[in-house]
Amino acid sequence: MKRTLALCLILPLAALASQEGGLTVEEAVTIGLAQSRTLRASAARVDAAEARAAEARTARLPVLKGEASYRRLSDVDPFQVQLPMFPQPIVISPTVLDNTAMRVSLQQPLFTGFRISSTIRVAEAGAEAATLDHANDQSDLALNIIAAYWTLYQARETERFAGENVTRLEQYARDTERLLSAGAATRNDVLRVQVQLSTARLGRIDAVNDARLAAMNLNLLLGRPVDMPVQLASVPGQTPSPIPLALDSLVRSARHDRSDLQALRMRVEASRAGVRAAQSGWWPQLALSGGALYARPNSRYMPTRDEFKGTWDIGVVLSMDLWNWGQTARQADQAEAALRQTELLAAQMEETVSLEVHRASLLASRAAERTDVAGQALRQAEEQSRMTEDKYRNGLATAADLLDAEVSLLQAKTTLSGARVEQEIARARLAKAAGSIVP
Repeated sequence: MKRTLALCLILPLAALASQEGGLTVEEAVTIGLAQSRTLRASAARVDAAEARAAEARTARLPVLKGEASYRRLSDVDPFQVQLPMFPQPIVISPTVLDNTAMRVSLQQPLFTGFRISSTIRVAEAGAEAATLDHANDQSDLALNIIAAYWTLYQARETERFAGENVTRLEQYARDTERLLSAGAATRNDVLRVQVQLSTARLGRIDAVNDARLAAMNLNLLLGRPVDMPVQLASVPGQTPSPIPLALDSLVRSARHDRSDLQALRMRVEASRAGVRAAQSGWWPQLALSGGALYARPNSRYMPTRDEFKGTWDIGVVLSMDLWNWGQTARQADQAEAALRQTELLAAQMEETVSLEVHRASLLASRAAERTDVAGQALRQAEEQSRMTEDKYRNGLATAADLLDAEVSLLQAKTTLSGARVEQEIARARLAKAAGSIVP
């Protein structure tokens, strides 16, 4: 389903990639996903989450610790006894001023009330959620790149239309001057055309600036120098006009494929594991411990000897909180409240996803219909402009009629170009809503 949506709803990417001499939408998305600093930061968050999960899994393994110490003690009297038959006291335990010890200990948890397994699941679910968040960041960036690409296309089309408008108005100005010389036009007609020409030139300047800013915005999203030249190879209308999948299929695909929704489900799973981890305080804790000591002197040897001796120990440790003033209960309450909150957010997200798909589908359908209407309007405006221009040159139409027809033609061209761009962006938004924007 996801592959079908990517092929049917976005762009004919394979066909576009084969074009030469410019940047296609597919290439723009690929470059942006590879160069984005935001995505690299998102990937770093994924690495951190995976490291936390790996750290949590180490709690299952035995912990081996080593310790070495040296201490110089103050001088005290040795432990000795005085017997009646001996004139000198007998030293039983001499004073050892230099104490050196080396110990290796091993501890293996046997039962922790399911705390370790639950903590591991919390970390693993968090890592999966971070990975899905990264995928959602990719989708957002891909949509922004597609929108910026078509915005640049529209800006350049507007710039081209504005240039053509200026060229035609300059020709009209020359024609009006000739008509004035022949007595077929008035000075007011000349001034009217010149004012319109000046306005068109200002519009062309604005269109040029808008195109430059749009190119800079696209370069910024692609991680390239903002002043780098951009040549576009894709044009609107290369995708099939009808929506290929039914709305119900799109909603099901969104609920299954949307990475942000999947990430929220993973956080629900993490919250459930967090509840189990918080409730582990009700259970006893059991661990296996052991160690080896090599010390001079070794306190287990009596009397004390000023020499290195080695000893070992092994045992089982059982511990349990008998009373902690309700700390475990309060921790469990907090975890359960967090779980309820996450579950409610997930349920709300399910409904929001469905609404987004419906809205995106309606906008895509509206954009397709608007393109058809704008195409018909352009054909009518072109015909009206042609007829009015012929009449004007023959003295059968006024300058006002000519300028009105020219304005209508410019508006029709801009509207059609904008409708085509809107259709491409609407289709991309529909694919994003359905969870399949990234190729």
